Amino acid sequence: MITIPPEAQGATVALGNFDGVHLGHHAVLRAAHAARPELTRVALTFEPHPREHFRPDDPPFRLTLAPAKAQALRAAGAQHVVALPFDAAFAAMPAEDFVTKVLHGALRAKHLACGTDFAFGHRRGGDVGFLAGHAERLGIGLSVVPPVADEAGPISSTRIRRLLQDGYPERAARALGRPWAIRGEVSHGDKRGRTIGFPTANIPLGRHLEPARGVYAIRAGLPDGRSVPGVANIGLRPTVAGTESRVEAHLFDFGEDLYGQEIGVALLHFLREERKFAGLEALKAQIAADAAAARELLGRG
Repeated sequence: MITIPPEAQGATVALGNFDGVHLGHHAVLRAAHAARPELTRVALTFEPHPREHFRPDDPPFRLTLAPAKAQALRAAGAQHVVALPFDAAFAAMPAEDFVTKVLHGALRAKHLACGTDFAFGHRRGGDVGFLAGHAERLGIGLSVVPPVADEAGPISSTRIRRLLQDGYPERAARALGRPWAIRGEVSHGDKRGRTIGFPTANIPLGRHLEPARGVYAIRAGLPDGRSVPGVANIGLRPTVAGTESRVEAHLFDFGEDLYGQEIGVALLHFLREERKFAGLEALKAQIAADAAAARELLGRG
């Protein structure tokens, strides 16, 4: 039984996985609102991402985990975000049941909006043509939104992942409409950074996509809303024989304790690839150079 909060019922509903909440997803939300501006705007998505359910052994690929995705959807105009649990029972649901029992029955949707490639139901048995026919019979409106494109072609989550893996966070940010950020709880590391004058906030990548390994100019979003510039390494840290890829962010002119707090590290510029140094002195000198380069790029001296 799928339960929908009363405030999310009878709405105009944008449908999708919405990983990354990029400019194409923004267009779907705008279409939902434009069709029925008097109605509440709801984003309907799925957690975990269906690919995580069907291919659990794949490397992590998520651009946004559930909390960040909900936050980005609200920022893009959704008044409510409904994340349906994507489990074995949901994966086995026939496409017709998704329309009649979920969209019409539980959500009582008045209008729907989705991209041209939206698919749903057991073995992706429903597409936009299927949805259009069934929605019409049920008296539900439908807006099918074509892909949003820029000079490089259609914007998609797949393309944004590739840009990040290739070391182009600026291009990814243009497609997202904002810088891409890795969000997570600051954990205890080996505390080696503070011994060489560059203390770091360490964040495991978890289920996030691993971008190009290397050093970035960043801004960290703190729980109190502050944005602090800095420099971060993402990777295995070969100089100190690291074995797990993670984010190590050094925040400029910042000495507060962040352990246990959730922060977001937005990647703004890729500075260099990760590499192994002869020792800690060589590493320290390179971090100093990286920090200077990041400060210049971020406009702080």
